[in-house]
Amino acid sequence: MAFNASSIPFPSSDAWSGFVAEAQKFLPQSNSRLALLAFVNIPVFAIVINVLRQLILPRDRSLPPEVFHWIPIIGSAPSYGNDPIAFLADAQKKYGNVFTFVMLGRKMTVALGSAGNNFILGGKVANLSAEEAYTPLTTPVFGKDVVYDVPNEVLMEQKKFIKVGLSTENFRSYVGMIEDEVSEYMAHDPSFRTFQMNDINEWGEFDPLKVLAEMTILTATRTLQGKEVRSNMDKTFSKLFSDLDGGFTPLHMIFPNLPLESYRKRDAAQKKLSEFYISIINGRRDNTSTNDETDMIAALMNQHYRSGRALPDHEIAHIMIALLMAGQHTSSTTGAWTILHIASRPDIADALYQEQVEKFSNPDGTLRSPTYDELKTLTVLDAVIRETLRLHPPIHSIMRKVRADFPVPPTLAAPSKDGVYVVPKGHFVLASPAVSQRDPTLWHECDAWEPARWNDADGEAQKAFKQYADENGEKVDFGFGAVSKGTESPYQPFGAGRHRCIGEQFAYLQLGTLITTMVRKIEMRLPAGMPGPNYHTMITMPKTPRTITYRRRNFD
Repeated sequence: MAFNASSIPFPSSDAWSGFVAEAQKFLPQSNSRLALLAFVNIPVFAIVINVLRQLILPRDRSLPPEVFHWIPIIGSAPSYGNDPIAFLADAQKKYGNVFTFVMLGRKMTVALGSAGNNFILGGKVANLSAEEAYTPLTTPVFGKDVVYDVPNEVLMEQKKFIKVGLSTENFRSYVGMIEDEVSEYMAHDPSFRTFQMNDINEWGEFDPLKVLAEMTILTATRTLQGKEVRSNMDKTFSKLFSDLDGGFTPLHMIFPNLPLESYRKRDAAQKKLSEFYISIINGRRDNTSTNDETDMIAALMNQHYRSGRALPDHEIAHIMIALLMAGQHTSSTTGAWTILHIASRPDIADALYQEQVEKFSNPDGTLRSPTYDELKTLTVLDAVIRETLRLHPPIHSIMRKVRADFPVPPTLAAPSKDGVYVVPKGHFVLASPAVSQRDPTLWHECDAWEPARWNDADGEAQKAFKQYADENGEKVDFGFGAVSKGTESPYQPFGAGRHRCIGEQFAYLQLGTLITTMVRKIEMRLPAGMPGPNYHTMITMPKTPRTITYRRRNFD
């Protein structure tokens, strides 16, 4: 039946006037009500258009498939933010190893699995930029002219400077320092009140995240940061560190500059900490007795760029801040997860203790402290740390910004009918070793914390580690010395390629010494079960409740 507009009966002028008068009683009476209606209806209209665009409009076949989302701009941010591992794994089942999702206006192309790790973390600087991805977060916190605030080739030189301070000779001297700090903390901090009592049967409790955060910063300042920093670990320094830490969140990464109190505190703390480190540098230049220090400040003060330019004082200060911030978060969180798992598994806790009894027993039945070289012989400890890093890598996602159109290799994703997928310039790419480290096709009982898997010389864990360590001797020099590339391994707890963490060996030393000291002094239990992960922070921390109960061992 044809629609005929002329057949619609229009009212007379008198009737129309009456209709309008009646209708005005129900219409919005002010601009604010109109604005309210617009506020309600425009987002609904935008959602409808966004859904229709995804369902009806033809998709560019050269682009990877896009994860369906309801709300424009926001996209999949809520799902990814609440549980990134579950979100990525679910999308992988639907779309394969390569797909794109929208996160707060950004197009994020994900590449999963070992091949995905290699595609992104092994990508060339000409195509992918870590600096453009991370500088909005790191530069206000670390400071100018270091890390991601400089071109990649400069960053590689700065990593070479840091590597000078991470020498085996220094590490050997750090073991005793770390143990002293842990012992002193346990002897005096209120968290270990029961440990300080005479009754060895008395049980106490502590929060592992709080305790490990405090122990980590104390041991890091005593070793890498230097005696001046350690001696200033008072309430003033703690407040500055807390204010700076408050500016190191996902919010600050997405919105680098907002007129909020946390941003003002971040900037003020960064300035004061920079001045603090520069004052230490100047003091050392005036005092020749500090020339034999083994900390990172001493190492950095003697470095020069290839051009011959000395490393400026403000860059030394900012590198020290970067080391403090980055190392503090990752090591303390990994330590907390490790202690939680040990407390949840009395059999593993006993194996760790017996390993020390076998190797370090004194004639009187007490245990002596291991040396740096002896720490490396503790196979149970090594398996415990590696397994914790497999299940709880500190950073679940690693991003890069695409500098030039970047084709996806057919080995990673089957070509579309129009050819290979291409990630356009301006998009972001994301790798997640956290996903490949729980891949059920690669790892037996992938979600279980089972250190014993690392004892099988031919098992999946050792195979992955050999790929990560490149034990066949293939090393790459990105500008800071030959290192294992490791980008093709499904196990990458410290990243891979040119951005592999330079502090990896120190982290093992710090964690190993800290854990052996605690295991030697106390028995631990976890009464409430393992806590879940909190993905709302930059580093994946354990949720509450996470209380560990403990009691002092007989000999201590």
